[in-house]
Amino acid sequence: MTEEMKQEQEGCPSEGCAGCSHASTCKSAKKDFKKPANQYSAIRKVIGVISGKGGVGKSMVTASLARMAIEKGYTAGILDADITGPSIPKMYGIHEQALGNEEGMLPCVAQDGTKIMSVNLLLEKEDTPVIWRGPIIAGVVTQFWTDVMWGDVDYLFVDMPPGTGDVPITVFQSLPVDGVVIVTSPQDLVSMIVKKAYHMAKDMDIPVLGIVENFSYLECPDCGRKIEVFGKSHIEEIAKELSIPVLGKMPIDPKLAEAVEKEAFYSVKNEYLNGAEKVLES
Repeated sequence: MTEEMKQEQEGCPSEGCAGCSHASTCKSAKKDFKKPANQYSAIRKVIGVISGKGGVGKSMVTASLARMAIEKGYTAGILDADITGPSIPKMYGIHEQALGNEEGMLPCVAQDGTKIMSVNLLLEKEDTPVIWRGPIIAGVVTQFWTDVMWGDVDYLFVDMPPGTGDVPITVFQSLPVDGVVIVTSPQDLVSMIVKKAYHMAKDMDIPVLGIVENFSYLECPDCGRKIEVFGKSHIEEIAKELSIPVLGKMPIDPKLAEAVEKEAFYSVKNEYLNGAEKVLES
């Protein structure tokens, strides 16, 4: 094995790779894969919303964060990166197709002003399944950043599919993500699931802004007692262990579910995420 091949396998032994003849292949040289936003986009902050598993209400948290930004007087957008299970447009009652021209695609705008781009806005029929392999899906997500004319947006929230697969990797590598919010639920396996999402973000140098527990409890409509339907919450202990704040505990709230069913999430005010307000503004 030649010395050059050894350096390619083991990484450059010198401190840094500036001026190193092996800079293009040296493992210690970090390559920047960030893609430029569309020239007609002025996005100040990009916030990813992630979860280690599905079924935790991540899209509802994403939409709630966007609503919070709108309520505070900011402009907000949602990039729906959950390509095979998009739900954001329907939550806002948007059913038309997105328009575009030679300069890019235009996001649809909800009644509260939230700008939205989702694969469902590009399909002829909303119930058409997206049967694509990972690389194609990842490419579409990248195009939602590079080809969409987002205009002036203070906060762009990226609703990602669950897990640590192709799409989260693509978002973390290609977009200038300022931080992520982890969404989970109060179940026994939650510690492991949260840590997977946490360590993925940390491994890719993305700040973790905090954690949201969804389905935290159900409030009895008669006596007001909090019923822990999915078991006792351990979110405080997990957050302390990881040194991240708890941004909110969302109960099973019929009002939020009703807003989703009526496709009127643009009118929602989620009072359970008050902890996220300070973190986003800081």
